[in-house]
Amino acid sequence: RAKDERHEHLLLPVNGNLDDLIQLAQTQRVDDIIIALPHAVKARILSIAERLAVLPINVKLSPDEIGFSFSNNTIEIVGGIPTQIIHTPPISNWARVAKALEDRILAITFLALTLPLFGLIALAIKLNSKGPVFFKQQRHGFNHDIINIYKFRSMTVREDGESVKQATKSDQRVTKVGFWLRRTSLDELPQLINVALGEMSLVGPRPHALAHNEEYSALIEHYAQRHKVKPGITGWAQINGYRGETTEPGLMEKRVQHDLYYIEHWSIWLDLKIIALTPFKGLVHPNAY
Repeated sequence: RAKDERHEHLLLPVNGNLDDLIQLAQTQRVDDIIIALPHAVKARILSIAERLAVLPINVKLSPDEIGFSFSNNTIEIVGGIPTQIIHTPPISNWARVAKALEDRILAITFLALTLPLFGLIALAIKLNSKGPVFFKQQRHGFNHDIINIYKFRSMTVREDGESVKQATKSDQRVTKVGFWLRRTSLDELPQLINVALGEMSLVGPRPHALAHNEEYSALIEHYAQRHKVKPGITGWAQINGYRGETTEPGLMEKRVQHDLYYIEHWSIWLDLKIIALTPFKGLVHPNAY
């Protein structure tokens, strides 16, 4: 809360409310957040902890009986005071380094192997319709950072911003070449560049257009927690059949559930399994149009 007469007795400055804290943690480096409230206000602590779960950082609480409401019972001493860690980054320390190396090495390798395919697709796009070869669109990345993802242009329009219409069956905006690119997911190949730049991962929750992100964040519980890791070109949801148009919230809920499962159970071996299965289960799908 903003500073007022109720806080004049505090020794520390009050810089804002919970929304301000989340925004700060999404724009600057924040390693830890400690919840320091009277334990009697259990409902408020639980509410704050739920809001902070969208952040890929450590959230700590001075434990008492409320600590049993959280599954993580790890205790850490901060300034001589015991705190209970209730949220942690899903991928941190050496695991983050390992995933970054995995992404860079494989992305550069795949780029080198598919370079001739890039040229053939670019030529087909130029011969089929007017417009650029590549399509750039803003999407949310790690910790809600906004990134520009790259795709091969598969439509006659290049929508971005506050209103983006999902592709539908027999969509008139899709070009003839674009139809095959989308059915085979080859339109996603340029995102290997995003991976090589460190903006995306090979495996992770698929990034959605900003307009769709805002819509689904309001409709689906825990949706925003997908951004605790980098978005991916492929993911656990995609190889399990949850891709393409989402005509109802229930379909997106299933996709989010699979994304959160991946985040919770991440490992290098799970990544390699998803990458290996993607050509067979994740590339061609009847809902991809």
